[in-house]
Amino acid sequence: MAAPRDGLGAVETEGNGGRSESSGAEVVLSSDPATPAPLCPHGPTLLFVKVSQGREGTRRFYACSACRDRKDCNFFQWEDEKLSGARLAAREAYNRRCQPPLSRMQCVERYLKFIELPLSQRKFCQRCQQLLLPDDWEKHGEHQVVGDVSLTQLKRPSRLLYPLENKKTNAQYLFADRSCQFLVDLLSTLGFRRVLCVGTPRYSQFYMEDSFCHYNMFNHHFFDGKAALEVCRTFLQEDKGEGVIMVTDPPFGGLVEPLAVTFKKLIAMWKEGQSQDNSHKELPIFWIFPYFFESRICQFFPSFCMLDYQVDYDNHALYKHGKTGRKQSPVRIFTNIPPNKIILPIEEGYRFCPLCQRYVSLENQHCEHCNSCTSKDGRKWNHCFFCKKCVKPSWIHCSICNHCALPDHSCEGPKDGCFVCGELDHKRSTCPNISTSKKVNKAVRKKKQRKSNKMKMETTKGQSMNHTSVTRKKERRETAHQYLCS
Repeated sequence: MAAPRDGLGAVETEGNGGRSESSGAEVVLSSDPATPAPLCPHGPTLLFVKVSQGREGTRRFYACSACRDRKDCNFFQWEDEKLSGARLAAREAYNRRCQPPLSRMQCVERYLKFIELPLSQRKFCQRCQQLLLPDDWEKHGEHQVVGDVSLTQLKRPSRLLYPLENKKTNAQYLFADRSCQFLVDLLSTLGFRRVLCVGTPRYSQFYMEDSFCHYNMFNHHFFDGKAALEVCRTFLQEDKGEGVIMVTDPPFGGLVEPLAVTFKKLIAMWKEGQSQDNSHKELPIFWIFPYFFESRICQFFPSFCMLDYQVDYDNHALYKHGKTGRKQSPVRIFTNIPPNKIILPIEEGYRFCPLCQRYVSLENQHCEHCNSCTSKDGRKWNHCFFCKKCVKPSWIHCSICNHCALPDHSCEGPKDGCFVCGELDHKRSTCPNISTSKKVNKAVRKKKQRKSNKMKMETTKGQSMNHTSVTRKKERRETAHQYLCS
């Protein structure tokens, strides 16, 4: 299934002290299901709220689920904003214009015609990234065209397609051959016969209708409607759901929360085909993501564990095999398959820990105090008796902050924890006081709305809004949308 390659997210950066500064737009997952989200070219939008150092914004807004740069998708709408019929019609027309030029069925028809051509007539335009039929040749005569496209090349579209490079929308990084081969061998060893790949954009022209769906992984949106959804459902439930695994490589800028919600919907779709006796079983998943998202992922999927295997990419400057220390790839595999069933390659520097009953990286030493191989980044971590846990080798314990951090950290840096109550043991999304906070914010929003309505009545008596107020309103909207990139 295909998905846009990046997502909108709150800005979370690891500071010098090892704690995180959080500010930006936070997704609201508990929106009223009876109120459907407005649509942008990428499907249903997501509801966001501005959160910054302890304060939640008083107005919530809808924005694109897939693009975090307004240049790529400029959708913005306040949650309580009412649109005229004319604006809604214009939006629908715009969304239709932004869809791919060829429908899913047209892509299938072109593919069937293409594979029937003799080898000498199978051509691919590198500029347009498109398979060419004889009727297309003249139009692409001035473009760089690859000829003699074999069936083997068609089975590996990544060999023909150029990776997209827009980091904020659809940056595409390709697995190194080493990592690809490891995954293929592992899936075969574990006995899987079918793989649901979530996150394979622009492959539409290379697959039949029963093998590909145009899909947005951030909002569980099938662009070709119920027919595509049924294709996915049939694939997951084939053979009563046996022998299938979901493998996903989401964009690292995407929010974990909407991804988790989407994956749970795919899991529920798979479970529909299970008998009551197998209700305890889980859809096997490989979620490929950086190790520093471990706590977030495990918050939504407690049965997941992180493997030590370092996933490398061919076209990424940093995520490459062979580097050491802090420059090793941070990308790992999160899975609900028991780690003792997964063998990591010894020739690449992995070893089996008999105490943990799993394979770990060579420098990941077992800590007798934590009773675990504790390293996350491939280096040997050190145990801190004050913090009662292992920490990175570059960190030291700070008696002022009472936790471990880099030697040059700021002791007055911002604290981690909950935006609502200030406690450090949980985040805002799981705060027991969040309902009270929402009531307060809702009351503030209503008060501001009443004031705004009163001002509108006063300014519209006998005259329209002047140019200055229109400009000011536009500036406010522009400023609000900057939350998406803050």
